[in-house]
Amino acid sequence: MIAVDSWTKWLVATRIDIRETVSLIPGVFQLVHVRNTGAAFGIGANAESHIVPLLLNIGAIGVFFVVVAYAFRTAVTDRLLQVGLHLILGGAIGNLIDRFRLGYVVDFLDVYMNWGGQAHHWPAFNIADSAICIGIGLLFLDMRKKPDERVATVPVNAPLEQQASPRT
Repeated sequence: MIAVDSWTKWLVATRIDIRETVSLIPGVFQLVHVRNTGAAFGIGANAESHIVPLLLNIGAIGVFFVVVAYAFRTAVTDRLLQVGLHLILGGAIGNLIDRFRLGYVVDFLDVYMNWGGQAHHWPAFNIADSAICIGIGLLFLDMRKKPDERVATVPVNAPLEQQASPRT
């Protein structure tokens, strides 16, 4: 995931000029080269403060440690939860690499449409942002499981009687 994210960002940065667009599905989807200094989907990108990037980096590192800790506490057999956590982790790492290396995140996926006589435009995003959103969706699906469908969520080194009990 991190490799695909980095590769696609590199392709966009080397082949599409800043703010240039390449239409893929006219009226719906295009590639655009945007440098995002804010959070996901450009939130806070226009802030004229040096504190905002610092807070974003600290927050992303905090999320990284929380997700890693939760992934280690979750049973490996709980596939839906593990995939969701790893997608979130991969996306966070992909964007952190950009922030530390470049000072911004390269965004390039641009979805928009005219509907009901009005233009609707979603802020540009990237593969890492998509992975984070899909991962969060998988976490929500995992939370909706019935208790009997859940797998034990205890560390592998826990006592056997604790490993056999279902997650509550």
